[in-house]
Amino acid sequence: MRREHSIEPAYFEALYKDKGDPWFFETSAYEAAKYAETLAALPAARFASALEVGCANGVLTARLGPRCDALLAVDVSQTALASARARCSDQRNITIAQRRLPAEAPEGRFDLVLLSEVVYYWDSADIVALAAYLRKAVPSGGHVLLVHWIGETDYPKSGDDAVAELRAALGEPTSVVRSDRHEPYRLDLWRLGEAG
Repeated sequence: MRREHSIEPAYFEALYKDKGDPWFFETSAYEAAKYAETLAALPAARFASALEVGCANGVLTARLGPRCDALLAVDVSQTALASARARCSDQRNITIAQRRLPAEAPEGRFDLVLLSEVVYYWDSADIVALAAYLRKAVPSGGHVLLVHWIGETDYPKSGDDAVAELRAALGEPTSVVRSDRHEPYRLDLWRLGEAG
């Protein structure tokens, strides 16, 4: 049964408090392969300013950090963020903060926004609000990279529906640089401000 509204932060905090690493980001071969594919899909060797939404316990954050002059990694779970801070403590270019997007979207401009396994947690109203934020926060020529599970979920959206809704909400001009399907996830890279 699909949830009708965006998933509340308490859901994620309870998972991290109870299980520590509920999706096995630290140990899963699937996650490691997906992270390698995510990093390989980045459209540049380095980014001046990047935003990672839903950084969880920082496993991907630690690998993304060396590719960024400044990386802001955010999540809703205090427990997950404590792990992320410990994991990334040696990378001074990484800032880790508790924020709930889109309501608590950070100020600033980002030439890369990474949305890995997060958009399907939001309902349609929040996806529209996220699109409005991205249009302001990502300069023309900047990129949005999405990675989402495409199996069955009880989240507000499926992976496919989440990506389609965000793409429609962003509207033109947005260029689809790549849209790859892997088993069992999809990877989408968009360039904002350029039609295509």
